[in-house]
Parts: sequence; structure tokens; C-alpha cells
Amino acid sequence: MKRMERRSIAVLALALALAIGLGFFLLRLARSGGDWAAYTANEHVYRLGRLQCGTLTDRNGAVLLRAEDGVYTYAPEETVRRASLHAVGDEAGYMGGTALSLFGRELVGWSFWNGTDGRGGTVALSLDSRLQAAAWDALNGRSGAVVLMDYTTGEILSMVSAPAYDPAAGAELDREGVLVNRCTGAAMAPGSVFKLVTLIAAYENLPDLQSRRFVCEGSAMVGGEELACVKKHGSQTVETALCNSCNVAFGELAVELGGECLRATAERLGLLEALEIDGYRTAPGTFDVAPRGSSLEAWSGIGQYHDLVTPYAMARLCAAIANGGAAREGSLRRGARTPTAELMPPATAEYLDQCMNYTGYYGYRALFPGLDMGAKSGTAELGDGTDHAWMVGYLRSGPPLAFAVAVEHGGWGLYDAGPVANAVLQKAVEIYAND
Repeated sequence: MKRMERRSIAVLALALALAIGLGFFLLRLARSGGDWAAYTANEHVYRLGRLQCGTLTDRNGAVLLRAEDGVYTYAPEETVRRASLHAVGDEAGYMGGTALSLFGRELVGWSFWNGTDGRGGTVALSLDSRLQAAAWDALNGRSGAVVLMDYTTGEILSMVSAPAYDPAAGAELDREGVLVNRCTGAAMAPGSVFKLVTLIAAYENLPDLQSRRFVCEGSAMVGGEELACVKKHGSQTVETALCNSCNVAFGELAVELGGECLRATAERLGLLEALEIDGYRTAPGTFDVAPRGSSLEAWSGIGQYHDLVTPYAMARLCAAIANGGAAREGSLRRGARTPTAELMPPATAEYLDQCMNYTGYYGYRALFPGLDMGAKSGTAELGDGTDHAWMVGYLRSGPPLAFAVAVEHGGWGLYDAGPVANAVLQKAVEIYAND
């Protein structure tokens, strides 16, 4: 009798262990089954690492990429195909961080009850193909990056990197840098757009900042070396110095604040870390602390020295300023409402917004007709006779859009990156003004 009881207990214990094991398996299947199904070794939906089924559309349902039985088709317009290459991906799979790889779970069409049926799923991206085309046309053959995002949701409406190839015609691997997404994967010298970081640090650490006057005679001696400015600005407030993009004023602030303070501020604002977009990590930025009191320390606060940032990180910073200090993390998925990161106190964001009133306080209405825009331009000198042209900012009224434009070796920020920003924003306002 006791032997039967022991056997019964053993059987029950074994059954309980099996039930617990099955429960853990089902739990893991529910949580990770889609990832297992989307693994490239799953030959039911992949062949030699190539997705066999699935569709990516823009936010309005226009097909950007479709795989059917291993045959890929793309958007009908070549401009949209080239403009969307780095965000969407292509069948070759050379690039990381593309929607094709980020949303593999949904594209294979996996479900807990049915697994994968071989027909694939559809993912609607946040991109607008009309804005993609506008950004590509505005770059006009130049290398660079355009990021446009909804600062209230984090949805990325446009992400264009150039150069790019036409995925319908095959990869062009002989073109230098063609596989790099310059929006997220390339950290570039920012030039004067970095003065936003220096201004934030000064506003938060120098109580008398707004009552000061900064005198610019066209240059200044710092650490025994000349710090040159674009012109003689005379006596000015810090707000006017930002409008003038005065190197003397911001070099003076950089030395007073010190490199450690500037680095801590840039780090807090997310410019130096690898940021996450739908699980993908962007390239981090760089800020080297220069010797105390040196001209290099002054240049570091002007965005020259060894400063590097990605266009996406700058768009995210501007989104936070427009959004009262809170940045929504970016997403390529339509309908996303991503987590927020508090980059600065609301009072700091409000002050920056006043200082960045580009078409009001700055007076550049003629260059950006009809736009109420907060912005900062930048021209990053590269030491080889060329400059990166930058324009970053947001719309202060109308659609809630933040942006960053960088044109590699493109010339002057306002007059070379500015028209690119204007073209994309004008198209966006035309499309979304009544939404």
C-alpha cells in the first residue's frame, strides 16, 4: 500500500513538473514566439536570410516594400525608393536598423495560435512617402540627412539619408558611405547648432545671464590664441548673441562654464549616448573636455573642437524644447506613442523657445514664408576648406514638427541647409495643416 502511495506521489510530482514546464514554455512562446519565428534560420519564412513574405507601407498605405514568395517589389516612384532606402531596407540586407529588420516579427505574420502561415503581415510605418520625396529632391544630389518627427508622439515622418541607391535596381556598394544611415548612424561636427547646448548650460548655471552684455569686436584672445567670429557684433545680450551666432560670446560662456559642465549638459540632453529607435541603437555623439581656459575649450562650446552629434539626436533635442522639455523617443511605426525622456525643466524649454524664434525674433520670414519656426543654423568648419551645413528646429505653431537637416560639405547653414528644411516643412504644412 505504501509502495503504491509513493508511486502515486512520484507520478503526481512528475505530472506537476511537466505542467509547470509546459506552462513556462507557453509563457515563453507567448512572449518570444514572434522573435523565434522572425529568426533568419526559420526557413518557413526566410531563404538564405532573405524574408519571403511581408509588406511595409507608409503612413497612408502606400507600399514601400513587399515580399511575396521571395520576390521583392518597392514603391513605384524611384525618388521614394531612394529616399526610403535607409529607413525601410532592401532585400540585400546590408544595412542595420531598417524597418525590414526591426519589424520582422510582424512581417512574418506570426500568431500564438497559428504560427506563421507563409503569407506574411503588414506593418504601417510612420513615414510619409510625399515627405520622403520632398526631402530627397531638396538635397538635390548632395550627401546629408533629413529627420522630421512629430514631437508629441515620437513618430518619424521623414528619415532620408543620401547618398542612396535604388533598391529596385540592386545595391551600389562602390559608392562611399552609401550603406550609412546619416540620420542615425553618422555623428557629424555640429558647428553652431551646438550653441543651443551652451545656452542651456548657461541659463541653468549662470543666474545673471540675461542681464549681461557681451562685446564682440570680430575676434577675441582666449588662452593666448585668437577666437574668430564671422563679424563684429558689438555689445549684445545673450539672446542677440544666439541670433547673431556670435563665436566670441559663446566662446566666453564656454570657458566660464567649463568643459565638464558642457559635457554633462550634452550628455543629459542625449547628444552623447546611443539612443533607441524601435530597439535599434543610434551612433553616440562625442564631446571631449578641452584644457581649462584654452581656446579649444571656447571652440568646444561653439560646436567645433571634437564635438560630434547625429542629426536624429539634434531633432530629438529640438522636439524636447518644443514639447516643454520632454522628448518623445522616436519611432518608425505609425500610431506610436513612445516613452518620454525629461531633457530639461519646462522653464529652460520656454526660454530656449523665446531665443530660437527664427522667423520672428531672428526676422528670417522671407526665407521661410508662412512658417512660425524656432530654429538654429550652423556651419561646421572641417579644416579642409569645406563645411557641414546644419539647420535644426521645430514649428512653433501648426503641425507639431521638429526637424534636423545636415548637408555634408554643404556650405553655409542658413543658406544651404535652410532651403532643405524649408522645402520639407512647407510640404508638411501643406499636408498636415488641417489634421
